[in-house]
Amino acid sequence: MPLTLHPDVSLAETEDGAVLLHQRTGRYWQLNPTGVLVLRNLLDGRTPDQAAQELTERHRAAPEAARRDVARLVGALRAADLLAEPK
Repeated sequence: MPLTLHPDVSLAETEDGAVLLHQRTGRYWQLNPTGVLVLRNLLDGRTPDQAAQELTERHRAAPEAARRDVARLVGALRAADLLAEPK
């Protein structure tokens, strides 16, 4: 199941990446361009492994490091209640 943003979260891309705003809490998070690339891949229905593969191809990242970074980002987004959890 593809990841989706929590219904109360809006995404605004900037020239430096993107900002996620949780409208219910008023808290916001900033993503750098690499974080936006990963998030866009995941929101478009790609798996974490596919998002890591794109990181590897675009930024010449080591595959294991890319998988770890994607997992870390997803974990942080979940911990911050920015993702809608599957039902």
